[in-house]
Amino acid sequence: MASSVAPLALSASAAAIRENPKRIGVGKRGDNLFFKGKAENLMLERGENKEYLPIEGLAAFNKVTADLLFGANNIVVQEGKVATVQSLSGTGSLRLAAAFIQRYFPDAKVLISSPTWGNHKNIFNDARVPWSEYRYYDPRTVGLDFDGMLADIKAAPDGSFVLLHGCAHNPTGIDPTPEQWNKLADIIQDKNHIPFFDVAYQGFASGSLDTDAYSVRLFVERGLELLVAQSYSKNLGLYAERIGAINVVCSSSDAAARVKSQLKRLARPMYSNPPVHGARIVANVVGDPTLFNEWKQEMELMAGRIKNVRQRLFDYLSRKDKSGKDWSFILKQIGMFSFTGLNKAQSEHMTNKWHVYMTKDGRISLAGLSLSKCEYLADAIIDSFHNVS
Repeated sequence: MASSVAPLALSASAAAIRENPKRIGVGKRGDNLFFKGKAENLMLERGENKEYLPIEGLAAFNKVTADLLFGANNIVVQEGKVATVQSLSGTGSLRLAAAFIQRYFPDAKVLISSPTWGNHKNIFNDARVPWSEYRYYDPRTVGLDFDGMLADIKAAPDGSFVLLHGCAHNPTGIDPTPEQWNKLADIIQDKNHIPFFDVAYQGFASGSLDTDAYSVRLFVERGLELLVAQSYSKNLGLYAERIGAINVVCSSSDAAARVKSQLKRLARPMYSNPPVHGARIVANVVGDPTLFNEWKQEMELMAGRIKNVRQRLFDYLSRKDKSGKDWSFILKQIGMFSFTGLNKAQSEHMTNKWHVYMTKDGRISLAGLSLSKCEYLADAIIDSFHNVS
């Protein structure tokens, strides 16, 4: 869901943001324009057709997407232990995985963070997969309720699926530390739970593809079987192409082949086969060293811009708020989104008085905020926080 009335399209390189002192749209989207055009030109030069893809998708895409996520030299990739099926972006990948869980793990429950991305619950409800929530966000600290998270995952029935945000948690922007990820892996392994990662922001959170894949690779290194849903909407700006994948890491190549076969059986009546255009863009960008480096540079640039916005917003909040409130959570969060700690009434005040448009849970998207508007936004947040209960 967009955070603003009219979401702003941002170029990752130019960060072109429309500014109006009386109307700030805190929107969500970043877009990478230049190297995508080059990738599409390659497709034209090659005269590639528009024939149906196989049910599992474009082979070249499936290879590069697994390499990006796990690392090309990862033993699970080299030994063929990953079943990868191209799907309809993150939502379609999650939905296909939910159907897989419902079909082959009918007694299992999925654990979902509180809060989480709004569509997660819809997806599992539609697939008739039962779910429950584990504690995640602590409104007192505007940070991670790690003790509550551990306790709830530990209390869940053995063999539950635990839905985890691989990086840049949506909507809070709050991620576990590497030490906390290790503790989570300990408990999940002890309980025979199955990790299920949703990775929608690889490369777009920290600016590094490898850094943002840390959590997934850690669990793989532990020898856990797991699921990972991927999306290229944010990090490649391919929103309309509906390009993503579901990856299942298995104990053996034979198990991976059987899992892939069952995923294909589920996909066939659901959407038949995935679209080709976005898959070819991803395969061309990642497969061409020049385009791949351009993409990585633009992700680093865009992630760096968001970090600068975080710092500027924190500086204004700390300087102007004389109450002594600790605003450092702004800097500790990562990625496009930030939970401000504002409640529904305060968020409505932001809109009604200050013309700042955001979701009612207090989430803003820093991708839609320019450095020149940070002071205005800080004034609005301070006023709303202290003067509205």
